[in-house]
Amino acid sequence: MIAAVLSASVRARWTILFFTAIVAGSGAWQLNLLPIDVTPDITNKQVQINTVVPTLSPVEIEKRVTFPVETALSGLSGVESTRSFSRNGFSQVTVIFKDSADLYFMRQQVRERLDQARPNLPDMAEPQMGPVSTGLGEVFHYSVEFRYPNGKSAPRVDGKPGWQTDGTFLTEEGDVLATNIAKLAYLRTVQDWIVRPQLRTTPGVADVDSLGGYVKQYVVEPDAAKLAAYGLSYDDLATGLAKANVSVGANYVQRSGEAYLVRADARLRSADQIASAVIADRAGVPVTVAQVARVEVGGELRRGAASRNGYETVIGSALMLVGANSRTVAQAVGEKLTEIGKTMPEGIDIVPTLDRSQLVLATIHTVARNLLEGAVLVAAILFFLLGNWRAAVIADLFARPPPLRCPHCEMILTKSVEPKVPK
Repeated sequence: MIAAVLSASVRARWTILFFTAIVAGSGAWQLNLLPIDVTPDITNKQVQINTVVPTLSPVEIEKRVTFPVETALSGLSGVESTRSFSRNGFSQVTVIFKDSADLYFMRQQVRERLDQARPNLPDMAEPQMGPVSTGLGEVFHYSVEFRYPNGKSAPRVDGKPGWQTDGTFLTEEGDVLATNIAKLAYLRTVQDWIVRPQLRTTPGVADVDSLGGYVKQYVVEPDAAKLAAYGLSYDDLATGLAKANVSVGANYVQRSGEAYLVRADARLRSADQIASAVIADRAGVPVTVAQVARVEVGGELRRGAASRNGYETVIGSALMLVGANSRTVAQAVGEKLTEIGKTMPEGIDIVPTLDRSQLVLATIHTVARNLLEGAVLVAAILFFLLGNWRAAVIADLFARPPPLRCPHCEMILTKSVEPKVPK
């Protein structure tokens, strides 16, 4: 049987070589996709529910948010345990499931229980489930920063986007960033509205986190003396801003078989528009926000910051899906960031700071080198012990030596059989 197979293989050698090449190529491709990681993820199956209510203290968060959420999730099939903590304005509940449970089905069950618990929560409480990732899911970090931090060594041309001669930064939208908060808020805006939405479309990415900078806000700082001079209160200022920031779709007008839409768009889109908003009327003279308050670009209260090389920046973290291949996901994220970097606003760059795929490749190369060095060392030791390099290689490759044959006949020699030499 073996002789027939060998004979057929020799006659159809080119066909055998062709199929061998196909199998080898397929094996090499699958080897490239092999999920190898330097830090195996042993995290149990869990879902985190985060709720933010800035006006509540830790005690109120525990009583009015954390406890109702835990109560709603109690008795859910497949749940092993729950844990939680309450901070100032923040609640987090972690639900741990059995290893045999379907994570996506359990997330659906948690969503249904949260919908049932929502009427018992404060008005501003909006429980949100965390991404389908774990604590070891961060596979790529990058920094969104100015190409010339603080304008050092930057080419300055007044009127063009970039750093100006007076130390300000002019954006492509025409906004002038004069304060450090405004500049960091611009970096955070680029991260949240340009980089993050595109990066979330990468296969294998569960979510993208942002750290550092300021979430952009327009801050109105009223002057109590000026408000009193016009006979206005803080409520009048707030009501006037709310009325000035509206968009109304009235109706449409038909004429000659055509319809013309009538819409009033009064949305405030810049600090200048906010400053020009009318909040009251005194003797037929309008009172604007700029007359009673100061308007500037600011940021919401932050609980963390990020820096690189001594300069504040915005750090983004790509989180991979549970069970995904960290090496391929990190490589895909790096390629996507290179593509996004070509469309960044003038003066803004994306700098990779951590790529787990590089760590995985370095580990693979280290293991391969150690195995090769070990094999060479074993062969060298056997060579010195046996005194024959052929025997050393054979002993290194095979644990059992081949059977011996009699030099004068076809009989196989064993310890219990004596060779019979013909006369």
